[in-house]
Amino acid sequence: MAQRISRAKAKLKGIDEPFTMPPPGGGGERLRSVLHVLYLIFNEGYAASDGPDLARTDLSGEAVRLARGVHAARPADAEVTGLLALMLLTDARRPARTGPGGELVPLEAQDRSRWDRPRITEGLTLLTGALRQGEPGEYQLLAAVAALHDQAASHAATDWPRILALYDRLEALTGNPMVTLNRAVAMAMARGPDAGLALLGGLAGQLGDHHRLHSVRAHLLEQAGDTGGAAAEFEAAAARTTNLRERDYLVTKAARLAAGPQ
Repeated sequence: MAQRISRAKAKLKGIDEPFTMPPPGGGGERLRSVLHVLYLIFNEGYAASDGPDLARTDLSGEAVRLARGVHAARPADAEVTGLLALMLLTDARRPARTGPGGELVPLEAQDRSRWDRPRITEGLTLLTGALRQGEPGEYQLLAAVAALHDQAASHAATDWPRILALYDRLEALTGNPMVTLNRAVAMAMARGPDAGLALLGGLAGQLGDHHRLHSVRAHLLEQAGDTGGAAAEFEAAAARTTNLRERDYLVTKAARLAAGPQ
């Protein structure tokens, strides 16, 4: 790391452009890169890609802190505001995402009374202000999805058609296969598991053997009543994830389905 910093300093000395904050309204590409990095840091903290714990609060907390700093410097930027809102609305659910032993608790089984209501209120306020500018970008749309989850009284009462409509817009805007994966879940909740499964067919070429693709297919097959197929997909997902808490959850799901009705 020290060598990388030294090389970066040497590179900065060798270019003519000053290393300063961009002027108001400028630095668009640089700002987008900053927001993307903060988004990645937050995601890694909220759902760790590997290790013994489901989350790394040191990373997600630092991402929120830095996003607040960027928002303080650019309060009128709707996407900056949208990213901060997204982090707050998502992180508000963190207290209910794990059980007493640190085990993963899926969204549909979470005790919503444990969600951080002050964070939800702050996130909703920020998101409302950003959307009023009338130029919703990726982070604002993702924050809107998070807001609909946070405002729902239960998993069943979630406004899935609106979430599906937001993912439609996100998919058109980004072309991101992970958005399509989430859209398949919303599609299944809004129009049935077969409709969601139909969206997964073209994702293998984009996502490869990603564990989340197997996991989503498993959940949708379970909803469709194909317990054997769901168990196999849960096993495939468990074999490909490197987060131990997530792996335990997937293995347990596979075992319960394979054992049949109790």
